[in-house]
Amino acid sequence: MSMWDFGKRLILVGCFAGLLNACAPNAVDTAIPPPVAANNASAPNGSWLLVDTKADALIVMNGDRPVESFRQIALGSSGAGIKFKRGDNKTPLGVFRVGWINEHSRFKTFIGLDYPNPDYAERALREHRIDALTYERIRAAWSRGHTPPQDTPLGGQIGIHGVGAGDPGIHSAGINWTSGCIALDNRQIDALRPWVKVGMRVEIR
Repeated sequence: MSMWDFGKRLILVGCFAGLLNACAPNAVDTAIPPPVAANNASAPNGSWLLVDTKADALIVMNGDRPVESFRQIALGSSGAGIKFKRGDNKTPLGVFRVGWINEHSRFKTFIGLDYPNPDYAERALREHRIDALTYERIRAAWSRGHTPPQDTPLGGQIGIHGVGAGDPGIHSAGINWTSGCIALDNRQIDALRPWVKVGMRVEIR
C-alpha cells in the first residue's frame, strides 16, 4: 500500500469515527421535545414507513402499496437485529411509532421513534436485563402514547435522520455508520419529511 493510499484510508476511518460519535446516544439531545404536529397536507391518512434492512431501503407505504422509496440507507454499525442494550450500535427490528420530530437536529432532521417498545421491554424483563419498575415505566408511557423513557439500560434516541453537517462521502460509500438509527442523505430526509407525522407507524424488518 502506498503512503497516499494509507493516508486516504486514515482520513476515511477518521471521518467514519466522527460520524459514529456524532450519532452516539450521549451526543444527541437527551431532552425529548414534545410531539410536533407535522405538515402532512400531501400525506395519505393510511401512510406508514417500512424500513427494509435487507433491501437497503426506506419505503413510504399507503396501506400495502409503496408510494415513495429512498435507497441506500445507513443503519447502526452493528447492523439490524434485536437491540439488547445501550451502546450496542444495533438498529432495532420491530414495529414502532414516530414519537417526536426535531427540525433543528445536528442531523438536519431527527424523526424519533418510541423505542423501547413493550416487546423489547418484555423480553428484557424476562432476561433480567431490566427490573419490574423499569418495565412498568416503559409500558405505561407507551400505552399512553408518550415516548418511553430514554434513560434505561435498553438505550434510546433511535430515529430516522440525515447526515447533517457530517461527511456525505461516508454515507454514499454504503457504510453503516450510525449508533442504531436509520440515516438518509440530506436531500432524502428533506423529501421524506412531508410524509411524516407524530404517531405514524414505522416497521423495521
